[in-house]
Amino acid sequence: MNSNLAYQENFREELIGGKVVMMAPASAGHTYIADGILSIFRHYLRGKPCIPFGDGLLVHLTDKDKFVPDVMVVCDRSKIKPDGVYGAPDLVVEVLSPSTAKNDRTHKKDVYEACGVPEYWIVSPADKSIEVYLLENGTYILHDVYTVHPDWILKQMTDEEKAALVTEFKCHLYDDLVIRLDDIFGDLF
Repeated sequence: MNSNLAYQENFREELIGGKVVMMAPASAGHTYIADGILSIFRHYLRGKPCIPFGDGLLVHLTDKDKFVPDVMVVCDRSKIKPDGVYGAPDLVVEVLSPSTAKNDRTHKKDVYEACGVPEYWIVSPADKSIEVYLLENGTYILHDVYTVHPDWILKQMTDEEKAALVTEFKCHLYDDLVIRLDDIFGDLF
């Protein structure tokens, strides 16, 4: 495995279960969403102890598992080294793509859970949704799924149903950080 994650012909590597897995370049929608989430955390965490990182930085979790999350937040700065993060971040966000969805939902989720990542988001560009998993007693519990509903569904809803839709949520790491779904998916093409 290439330890410095140098881009080779637009492909990067992860170590998943001891196997080197090449990652294809991200789509425009995937990049837009990941960059939007990173921007939210970068703005909020400015001047605070925790640091957000975007795609490209390796997180070393086990001897057989070294991943490149789309977004992560690290509060223990001693985990940050020049060649990556060593140990569990405080938040990990994976944006699904057809080639990574299975790993993001299975092996990587299991490793994040076993290594103690307190909050894990799985973001689906196709569904315009965010699944938020919280670590409780060493196990991930699906806390909620936040979704932007397509216009054709909104047109069928009553005003009361529309008023009851959840359009924002709080990151569990920070009581005062509100994540607006429109800030993540609003201009998605």
